[in-house]
Amino acid sequence: MNTADLGLPVDVPSTALFTDQYELTMLRAALKAGTAGRRSVFEVFTRRLPDGRRYGVVAGTGRVLDAVENFRFDADVLRFLREKDIVDEETLDWLAQYRFGGDIWGYPEGEVYFPGSPIMRVEGTFGECVLLETVILSILNHDSAIAAAASRMSSAAGERPLIEMGARRTHELAAVAAARSAYVGGFATTSDLAAGFRYNIPTVGTSAHAFTLLHDNERDAFRAQVDSLGRDTTLLVDTYDVAEAVRTAVEIAGPELGAVRIDSGDLLLVAHRVRQQLDELGATGTRIVVTSDLDEYAIASLAAAPVDAYGVGTQLVTGSGHPTASMVYKLVARAESGADGAPLVPVAKKSTGGKTSIGGRKWAARRLDAEGYAEAEVVGTGPVPDALADRQLLVELVKGGEVVAREPLDAVRDRHTAARANLPLSATQLSRGEPVIPTEYAHGGSGS
Repeated sequence: MNTADLGLPVDVPSTALFTDQYELTMLRAALKAGTAGRRSVFEVFTRRLPDGRRYGVVAGTGRVLDAVENFRFDADVLRFLREKDIVDEETLDWLAQYRFGGDIWGYPEGEVYFPGSPIMRVEGTFGECVLLETVILSILNHDSAIAAAASRMSSAAGERPLIEMGARRTHELAAVAAARSAYVGGFATTSDLAAGFRYNIPTVGTSAHAFTLLHDNERDAFRAQVDSLGRDTTLLVDTYDVAEAVRTAVEIAGPELGAVRIDSGDLLLVAHRVRQQLDELGATGTRIVVTSDLDEYAIASLAAAPVDAYGVGTQLVTGSGHPTASMVYKLVARAESGADGAPLVPVAKKSTGGKTSIGGRKWAARRLDAEGYAEAEVVGTGPVPDALADRQLLVELVKGGEVVAREPLDAVRDRHTAARANLPLSATQLSRGEPVIPTEYAHGGSGS
C-alpha cells in the first residue's frame, strides 16, 4: 500500500497512530479482562445534520479502506508505544500481529445520508474494531463535510463548472483530501497538483497578481503569459484597472482569448461590464471566471450574471461554516459471551443530554414515493420488510479483512449526482430547513 494514496507523506509507514490513546488503553484493559475477543458491531452515524442543512454526503470511504488496509503496528510504532509506556508487553505482542480481519459495510461513497443513517458498520472482535474508531471518524467527518459544501455549491452553480482552489487555506494534507471530496460533490477541477497526481482529478491554473506585478506593465505580463501558454489561457484582469486590462488582453491574445478572471470587486456588476466589453471587442467566446471568497450563497447570487465558471477556496475547504459532519462511532451490539457463536445482544448509551443511541445491528433503506423520489430514510434492526428489500443502502466494503469494493472516483462522483437528483426538489434550496426526508425507525429482532 502506497501511503501517498491517503494524502500522506511517503515516509509515513502506517496509519496505526492516527488514533487516540484511549483506544489502546481500552484494548489493554479488554485483553486483561478477556473480553477483547468478543464479537462486536460498531456503527458510524450522526445524530443531526449541521444546522439548516437538508442532506449529508458520504465521502472519504475510499480513503477509509486504504487506512484500514494500512493499519499496521510496525517496529517503530511499537518502539514508541513501549518507550512512552502507553501499553504493556502483552498488548504490544497483540498489536504486533494486528491485521483487521473483520467485515465492513457502509453506504457507498457519494450517497446521501440523514440523521441516524448507519453510514458505516464495522464488525469483528472488540479489539480489532475499537482501534479503528479515530482514523475512520477523522476521514469521514472531514471528507463528508467538504463534500456536502461542494454539493451545495455545485447545485447553486447549475451547469457552470467549479474549480477547487483552497489548498492555501488549509493543512497541506487536508488540502488533498478536500480536493478529492470536492470532486465527489460536483467540482470539475482542482488547482492542487498533489490531488491531481494521487486521484487523477483534472488540474487547472495560470497566474496570480504576483505575475502581473513582476513585469514593468500589464501589457508585458499578458504578452509573456500568452507567448508561454497560448491564446486559450486565462488572464487575470483586476490587478489595476479592469476595463483597461480587458482591452489590453484582447489586443494581445485576439478574440481567441480563452478567459479572463475577476478576483475582486462587485462581481455581479463587474461581470456584466466585462461581458459587454468583451463582446464589443469581438471576443464573444472568451469566458469569464470569477473567484474571491465565494460560497454557495454568493454563487447563487451570481446565477443571472454572465459568468462561465467559479473558483472556490476558503469556504469550500472549511465546509462552508461546518468543518465537520459530527459523526460518531458507537458500539451497538456485542456477543453475550466470549463463546464461539454466542448471539449478539444490542447495546446502547442511555445517558441524557442528546447523546443517546439506538442499539442493534442495523440495516437502512430509502423508501420512494409514487413518482420515484425519496420520501423517507428507514433504519431497522430486525428483518427487512419485503417492500424495502431492493432499496437497501449498505454495501459490503471489506470481507474477512480484504477490501472488496474499491471503485474509480468518477463512479463515486456520478453516484452523488444521481443520489441528489433522487431527492425532493427542496433538497437543493439554500434556505435553512430540516432534513429533506425524515428518518423512520423500524425496530424488532435481536440484532444478531
